[in-house]
Amino acid sequence: MDRCRINDDAILRDAGEQDIPLILEFIRGLAEYEHLLDMVSATEDELTKYLFRDRMAEVLICEYQEKPAGFALYFHNFSTFLGRPGIYIEDLFVKPEYRGKGLGKALFARIAAIGVERNCGRLEWACLNWNEPSIKFYKSRGGQPLDEWTTYRITGEALKKLAEEQ
Repeated sequence: MDRCRINDDAILRDAGEQDIPLILEFIRGLAEYEHLLDMVSATEDELTKYLFRDRMAEVLICEYQEKPAGFALYFHNFSTFLGRPGIYIEDLFVKPEYRGKGLGKALFARIAAIGVERNCGRLEWACLNWNEPSIKFYKSRGGQPLDEWTTYRITGEALKKLAEEQ
C-alpha cells in the first residue's frame, strides 16, 4: 500500500523518511496524552535509523483534509505456539481534534489487513489501565484483554547491568 482512501476527507499512507519530524511529533502527542512526555527520548536520527535504515518497524500516517491527523507504528513479533509471525502495535494515535471521524478505526483495520496479507497469526498491543476511551475502542473492535499476563520491562542502567552478566 502506498496510499489508501478512507473517505472523501481522509487517506492512509505509508510513512517515508521525510515524515520523521511528523512521526516524532505524533510520538510526543501520544506521550502527552498518556502523561508520559518526560519519558520520550527518541530523536529524529534514531527514528531514521531504526525505521528507514534498519526497517525494524513500520509507520502508517493518516491525513484528514490533507493535514496530518494520526499515525500507527507497528512491527512483527513471533508466536512459537502458532509457528507464525504476529504484529505488535506499539503506538496508535489520532490527534484530539480529529477523533470521532473513524480515523483510528481505519488505522487499526489497515494494520489488521496487513497482518492477514502477511499470514500473521495475531495482532497485539498494550493499553494503559486508566485509558477507558481506548479500552472501549479496542473491545469494540474485538480486542480481548490478557488478564493472566503481566508485562515486564528492563530499561536504562538495569538493562546495561543485566547485559554485563553474559
